[in-house]
This record gives sequence, C-alpha cells and structure tokens, in this order.
Amino acid sequence: MWRRGEGRFALIVLALWVLVAAISLVWTPQSLWATDGYHVWAKPSADHWLGTDGTGSDVFSWLMAGSRTNLLIVLLTVALSAVWGLALVAAMVARHAALSNATVVAVDALISIPTVLVALILAVPLGASVTVIVIACGFGYGLNLARVARPAAVLAARSSYVESARSNGASGWRVLTSHIIPNILPVLAVQLSLSAGTAVLAESGLTYLGIGVPSGVPSWGHSLATSVKLINVFPLTVLWPGLIVTLVVVALNVFGDVLRDAIDPVSNPALRLRQAGAVVPAGHGDDGDGDADGIDNDEADTAQRRAEDVPDTAVMTGRSAR
Repeated sequence: MWRRGEGRFALIVLALWVLVAAISLVWTPQSLWATDGYHVWAKPSADHWLGTDGTGSDVFSWLMAGSRTNLLIVLLTVALSAVWGLALVAAMVARHAALSNATVVAVDALISIPTVLVALILAVPLGASVTVIVIACGFGYGLNLARVARPAAVLAARSSYVESARSNGASGWRVLTSHIIPNILPVLAVQLSLSAGTAVLAESGLTYLGIGVPSGVPSWGHSLATSVKLINVFPLTVLWPGLIVTLVVVALNVFGDVLRDAIDPVSNPALRLRQAGAVVPAGHGDDGDGDADGIDNDEADTAQRRAEDVPDTAVMTGRSAR
C-alpha cells in the first residue's frame, strides 16, 4: 500500500488527522473559549495562525479540537454501519427463504429514505447531537453496504465449501465469520471507507442545518456553519475547514480503493500468483502498475496462465488451487 503514491497520500493524511486529534486532547494554541473582540475576523498572524472567526476565537484551535469530534463521529458511524450491514447480509443469505426474501424487500424499501430525513426525525426527540448524526448515517450506510455486498455474499453462501462446512455441523455464525465475511472483505473495505468519507460530509451538512453537532461543540461542520454567511467578506475562514474536509474525504475514499486492491485477488496480480502456486519473494506485491514485483516475465506469464485456471471458489476464498 505504501509503494503506491495514492496510498502514501491517504495514509499520511489519515495519520495526521489522528495525530492532531490526539494532540488536541491536551493542547491547542489558544483556549477554545478565549475571545478577542478587538480582533474579529482577523487574518492569519503569529498569535492566530489561521486567523479568527466572528467571535474572535482562534480558528486553528477550533479546527484542532474539531478533528477529534469528527474522528469520533466517523469511527462510531463506521462501526454502526458495519454491524447493521453485516446483520442484514446474514439475513439475506439465510437458509430460510422467507427471511431472506423479506430482508431483501425491506432493504430495497428502506434504502430510498434520505439520510437527512432520518436525521430530522431523530432530532425531534433527541435534539441536535452527535447521536443523531451517528444513528442516521449508520442506518443509511448500513443499508447501502448490505445491498452492495449481497451478490458476493450469496455467491459465497451457495459455494461447495460452505455447504461442506454446514454438513459438518458448522453453525450459522461460524459460516458467516469464517467463510462469508472473508469473501466480501474487498467490498466491505470500499463501502466502509465511503461511509467514513460521507459521514464527514454529513456532519458538515447536518450541523449547518442545525440538527448535527450542537452549538459550543467544536467540529469542522460547526466552523463552516459559523463562517459561511460571510464568505464573500472573509473567505479565509471558510477556506480552512473546507480544505480540511476535502482532504480527509478524498483520503478516506482513496484508502478504501487502495485497501481493496491490496486484499482483492481480482485486482491484485500478486495474490493471484500466490493462489496459482507461484513463489512471490517476501516484501514484494502489487506496486500499482498491474505487475507483481520480483517475478521475471517468463515466470509471471506461466503463473498467470495457471492463475486463470484457478476455480472461482478458490479465488474467492483465498485458497491455493490444488
């Protein structure tokens, strides 16, 4: 993953995000509650690295503190969407036809409900809070995950090795965790990274509408919402949080794509060569140009022809063809 340029970009941005969030727990350049009425909407300076907002608060300090709020939202949203989506996948591939069909119909019906509408409904009893963002996004993204992952999950559930495991007494939970989930990991990687990126955007949008992060809690969406009204007069205060949100969302999406390429035999020639029985030197893999490193052309051509003859079930499960 590190050998690819986009992979390095994604890892560096995400590592900086986590690092800044951790540092903000113990230090920020200025107190979040310190205001300077004589320097409202100030330009970047030695005292205020990214300037100040309409209350005279330090923009950089609020963005630092907001990074941990957004990181918490992303982690909780991804966890909820993964649990909810995998539960739906398990129901979709259940051996009971009635349960499977009912779940498919329910997902197709519920997936049409906009996330904003779910958030508005939740905001009535809960008010503006992080909980509203997490539940609304986790609910919607879990449905998307289940729908996208269903074809691969059904194919795995109907394979001969799953039937063999069931005939040997394997429980439904064991089949799900040992056979079905490993086969849909590439799909999960992409969908969960998309969920993470979309959760950052959703936080900004819902906070702007007043049903997201409550006032007084630092977040990137809060910084955007408080400064967007004067974007024509003080554009820099909108530029910084907007730039951060853009970089993080792009990095999350790229990270999902690179991770999928690293673990998916279909898009990673090195994995196909290993499954075909070719010996790939340690430390070598897919470098992003479609070739497996460390293998000469003749050996790669021979192994590739052998890889093309590997049965689908062997490729899906990551087992070597015998």
